[in-house]
Amino acid sequence: MSERPQDAKPQYPTALGASSLESITLLGTDLARDVMGTVGFGELSFWLATQRRPTPGETRVFEAVLAALADHGFTPTAIVTRLTYLGAPDSIQGALAAGLLGGGSRFLGVTEDCGRFLHDVLSGVDGALPVDDAGWDALALETVTAQRALGRFVPGLGHHVHKQGDPRTPRLMEIATQEGVFGPHLSLFAAIGRVHEQVLGKRLPLNGAGVCGAALADLGLPLELLRGFALLARTAGLIGQLAEELRHPVANDIFLSVDLNNAPVDPDPYAAPPLPAAGGQA
Repeated sequence: MSERPQDAKPQYPTALGASSLESITLLGTDLARDVMGTVGFGELSFWLATQRRPTPGETRVFEAVLAALADHGFTPTAIVTRLTYLGAPDSIQGALAAGLLGGGSRFLGVTEDCGRFLHDVLSGVDGALPVDDAGWDALALETVTAQRALGRFVPGLGHHVHKQGDPRTPRLMEIATQEGVFGPHLSLFAAIGRVHEQVLGKRLPLNGAGVCGAALADLGLPLELLRGFALLARTAGLIGQLAEELRHPVANDIFLSVDLNNAPVDPDPYAAPPLPAAGGQA
């Protein structure tokens, strides 16, 4: 392997943004002339992640996902953002970061978990993928049965509030169908919704965050970044939470409701457990 000449400067190539004295380029285009005022933020986000410009249909589905995940009311991510702002109003970035750090397996993370799960199932299919609902139902039944045998949940199946059906799910599937990007991940997810009751003995809704993961996977977005898109959407929602906090503050009331109602406990639940009696079993 040839060595770099000692006098050569290291290079760090990027196909994203670059600046010169006269201009700024982004994704090979002139930022000021060809992007600003021409390319929407959702389209640009997709373009940055894939380094290919999405079709109008792909952009519509992608932006529908962002809208679906932007804000869900007083979830833990929203509450911690407001409380952090209460404690450090000089650190807007800290408040936003606090909310984003709460995006995990219970909130927002389902988007990535579902997309990865569906992709793993599809990658393990021996032969061609199903071509009709009956074929997808058979694959979904096999998938749910296998998860049940392993004692595992199916990511994206069930919702703690929308027990009769998540309104985001049929709408996103409708948009994906209209735009011709209803692919294998959404097909498998829809089939899971149809057949899971045969295995689980109860009817559960298809989670809106889960269908977002299926849609993003069908768009060909990197599976490793699916949670990132959920966080991108939630950033807008958290900014809205902070804007509302400025107009109608509630964070201090939340803080006081905890602080004024934390009663002392006896015995102390945090005390060290007693040592075993002499001669007793450890």
